Amino acid sequence: MMQSEGGGLGSLAFDEYGRPFIILRDQDKKTRLTGIQAQKQHILAGKTVAHTLRTSLGPNGLDKMMVSADGDVTVTNDGATILSMMDVEHQIAKLMVELSKSQDDEIGDGTTGVVVLAGALLEEAEHLLDKGIHPIRVADGYQCAAQVAIDRLDQIADAFPVDAKNPEPLIETAMTTLSSKIINRCHRQMAQIAVEAILSVADFERKDVDFELIKVEGKVGGKMEDTQLVKGVIVDKDFSHPQMPKEVKDAKLAILTCPFEPPKPKTKHHLDVTSVEAYKKLQEYEREKFEEMVRQVKDTGANLVICQWGFDDEANHLLLQRELPAVRWVGGPEIELIAIATGGRIVPRFQELSAEKLGKAGIVRELTFGTTKDRMLVIEQCQNSRAVTIFIRGGNKMIIEEAKRSIHDALCVVRNLVRDHRIVYGGGASEIACSLAVSEAADKNPSIEQYAMRAFADALDAIPMALAENSGLHPIKTLAAVKSRQVKETNPRLGIDCLGKGTNDMKEQHVIETLLAKKQQIMLATQLVKMILKIDDIRTDEDKA
Repeated sequence: MMQSEGGGLGSLAFDEYGRPFIILRDQDKKTRLTGIQAQKQHILAGKTVAHTLRTSLGPNGLDKMMVSADGDVTVTNDGATILSMMDVEHQIAKLMVELSKSQDDEIGDGTTGVVVLAGALLEEAEHLLDKGIHPIRVADGYQCAAQVAIDRLDQIADAFPVDAKNPEPLIETAMTTLSSKIINRCHRQMAQIAVEAILSVADFERKDVDFELIKVEGKVGGKMEDTQLVKGVIVDKDFSHPQMPKEVKDAKLAILTCPFEPPKPKTKHHLDVTSVEAYKKLQEYEREKFEEMVRQVKDTGANLVICQWGFDDEANHLLLQRELPAVRWVGGPEIELIAIATGGRIVPRFQELSAEKLGKAGIVRELTFGTTKDRMLVIEQCQNSRAVTIFIRGGNKMIIEEAKRSIHDALCVVRNLVRDHRIVYGGGASEIACSLAVSEAADKNPSIEQYAMRAFADALDAIPMALAENSGLHPIKTLAAVKSRQVKETNPRLGIDCLGKGTNDMKEQHVIETLLAKKQQIMLATQLVKMILKIDDIRTDEDKA
């Protein structure tokens, strides 16, 4: 070595012939994997995550119990929730977690299926790498196959009428999503609630749904069948004084985000009260100011005050005397929703309060639950009927949380149908149809990518096989029978009969999935696997290896 130049991560050196080479620092403290070993390690990490979720797929999928560090228990079979709560160290496993999250963010459903498909694609890629096929050729083959599968989905998709007067098809689609959840014993009712909520807030001209207008609230107690849709807003608060009326009809709401109390100087101040008279004078001044504020509110015509901040017991007593019901400590998002629902304006400064800024509601009433002292306020018959609340009941907090997640999935599916009304049939039917199309395309492909395309077709079969396995059926036998029937009858609606209804036609079983979700699953899984296959060198610190 003739010459070297210092650097941050290492140094550049030249040999006696002037050829440069790099000396990296701390090589003794780092581990390095290259080539096929690196890819094998990545594939193993991805497969491990996918196998964890495989048993949660479908209507007979099993649930996972997650216990957090502070002892909170979550029972769910929602792929995105399971992965977000898993303590994952490996970088590729973290990518699988992000894959599930992006499916959840964009579509809201199919979070388990997308990870199972990515795991199957990685598993098939491993066999191809063992045969000596270059990872880039595998990635290219997968890309071609994904395009063939998406084209096939477009061909087999059915148009689907989204009509507010005939919600039955939408309810059937939402029921398919809910069939794999804990709440499937009353999934018809939950599906109806989800569809009604979406139809209440949907903007059919723009083909969009504003989720901000749908609030999901839960309360422990009662049974799940008591879950209801409220055309209005539910707030987990009660009237500030127990003797205030429990019901206000033709309510005119003053919505305040400013303190409902006598004004205090904003700057730091020091006040000396030297005598009893001065103290009484100060007390009298405060009371007069507050009475003036109450009078000001009543003069605008308001008969109910919603406050973001609190007020003391003296003020509370005065409000009771002046017959002005009030609610205090209402959170910011709830205040906004109340303002949207009642058509009111949020008042940040007390001086700005006027009759035009009041919200209007037909009735504001207090709900009580069983023998507990818990109370909630329901604001109904609002001026803007587009704001709705789904009020969930259940035996314990865990079930309510899972019901919230399930309802969210159902809402997302119905929203996707409002955006794009095309559907495909579930139960693995669309995956089998895509698998057959990709196999056929592979036979016509003269290049080496045909092996990757066949592997892609086999990976697509992993979804119906997992559905059959989780339903207690023989996976290979069941898949082979359905596949041969699809080819013979040229019927892309044939899938796995998970619920034992005696027919494999998913149209008859009303097992429906949105085309958007299915396309997104295939595209996201393929993109991730392509990225993983292109990594061939890993450097990590020894303690993290």
